[in-house]
Amino acid sequence: MKVLLIHAKTFEYEARQKAVDTAEELSDSNKSGRAENVLVAFVTVEKGDSSDPEIVGKATGEIESVYKRVGASGVVVYPYAHLSENLAEASEALPLLKSIEEQLKVRGVRVQRAPFGWYKRFTLECYGHPLSELSRTIRPGEKPKHGFEDFAVMFPDGRIVSVEELPSGLPEDFIALLEAEVFKRRREGGEPLYLDYCRKFGLEWEPMSDLGHMRYGPEATIMVEAVAEYAWQVARSLGIPVYKVRGTNTFNLEYKPVLQHAQLYGDRLYQLEVDEKKLVLRYAACHQQFAMIKDWEISYRNLPLGMLEIADSYRLEQPGELLLCFRLRKFTMPDLHIFCRDLQEAMEISFRVHEKIYEEIRRLGRDYVSIYNLTRSFLESNREYIRRLVEKEGKPILLHFVPEGKYYWVLNVEYNIIDELGRPREIGTFQIDVGNAERFGITYVNEEGQREYPVIIHTALIGSVERYIFAVLDTAAKKAKNGELPALPTWLSPVQVRIIPFSREFLLEADKLADLLESEGFRVDVDDRDESIAKRIRDAEVKWIPYIVVIGKREVETGKLNVRIRGKGQVEMTREELLARLREDVRGYPLVSSRLPRHVALRPRYR
Repeated sequence: MKVLLIHAKTFEYEARQKAVDTAEELSDSNKSGRAENVLVAFVTVEKGDSSDPEIVGKATGEIESVYKRVGASGVVVYPYAHLSENLAEASEALPLLKSIEEQLKVRGVRVQRAPFGWYKRFTLECYGHPLSELSRTIRPGEKPKHGFEDFAVMFPDGRIVSVEELPSGLPEDFIALLEAEVFKRRREGGEPLYLDYCRKFGLEWEPMSDLGHMRYGPEATIMVEAVAEYAWQVARSLGIPVYKVRGTNTFNLEYKPVLQHAQLYGDRLYQLEVDEKKLVLRYAACHQQFAMIKDWEISYRNLPLGMLEIADSYRLEQPGELLLCFRLRKFTMPDLHIFCRDLQEAMEISFRVHEKIYEEIRRLGRDYVSIYNLTRSFLESNREYIRRLVEKEGKPILLHFVPEGKYYWVLNVEYNIIDELGRPREIGTFQIDVGNAERFGITYVNEEGQREYPVIIHTALIGSVERYIFAVLDTAAKKAKNGELPALPTWLSPVQVRIIPFSREFLLEADKLADLLESEGFRVDVDDRDESIAKRIRDAEVKWIPYIVVIGKREVETGKLNVRIRGKGQVEMTREELLARLREDVRGYPLVSSRLPRHVALRPRYR
């Protein structure tokens, strides 16, 4: 038996003509019907269903359970022949449908049943919440299949609730995650606004490469380099020794650990053949870091230790899944691996990782909703540890149960923002890896002088460089949708201060101010073009430049600057006050020098 359950705001049907000769007789009560706030149970009875004397009870129990969960006022049992090709004969199907109707009535449910064997017109308005569209497969002798038995929800107090039993009032962001990950519903919403922002700053696809490869103009390059440097800064802030390394992108599949690791990713890996050798382009920095650290002589006193590489990484994503700055075939991953003595130490260090990941997304004014991928046995053995992680989030998380022994990790946490169009987008992540140390031959010497395999935490604290930039631009898009002025953080803005001399007479003064600001590490340019003041200010605003300074006779005579601050209006301040404001804006972030000529007039125009 197949059952499709729709929670409908309104539902209306009318029998039109017979579909089979043995169609049920019509009456005034069943030839048409209309209901509001109703659970519509589209039921397909299959051959052999009547062989199970409990199948009606199973189906009724499933319908009643969902009816209660969604708070419907009643149930419509609707015969529906389109959920299976293995249809029962009318003599088998109709008695089962009648029995479901009767059992629901016995349980106190207000129920209607549409007539069997008729073509019917119907209209339906679905509520659209997470439980408003569900399906059930009920086979003779088996328990009903829900389609989401591998999911549950944990709350900060440690409660674990099945998806079917979720209370109302869940956060909107978490509902969006449930819809995408559990119910596989795709929210449509057109082209995201952040794509316009990507083009504004020179983040584009490279048409002369393979699909999914980007190019980065001068402004985009500044952003990428600033984020990469910031990722290194964030990694060091964990309070453990972190070593920055570099390596190659290509690894030989003849080496067993490389082959075994590559097999975990299957058809998502780039492969190539050179000099009769089969090579793979690395998925992340794992290959290089593991190949390197296996040659280090490590003591327990050295642990925990981290290795970080800002690594070119390659994933053969499907063409239809590619999304600029978010889902790429070649991207830049600040990949951090933390080597720990054992699982207990890894779990303790993971609290720091977890808090840091949340700290960084909140600095952007966003928050995460999380998916914890894990085995049931790991949850059972470490429930208090998982509860503590969830408690630190302060909101429900989605548990996704994976098969035992399938993965090299025992826990994989995916941190998602909900984007401008209401879709989950994974940014940060961490995993606890118990398999790769042995695979690659990575060992340390314990207190007794014996060699052991460390447990490894994999993490991207701020996500890939491109995904971090995506999160920044998506945040700007959300602000724009709310009627606010979109902006970049000052530390990430390609040009932090633009100086506009009133005329060429004041170009020298503009350059002097630029010298001062550059000496403090800030990215400054001077718009020396022969354009009007209004046009030059407008062009600077189009580029979202945080500070625009106009210098003319009055500014030279008084020593006071006329400064436009993005989103805050026009302010008069001294040079020292401007410097103080800039220092405060970038506090805690890296200073990366400009990659642009100072004078705007020297720059070519883009076609």
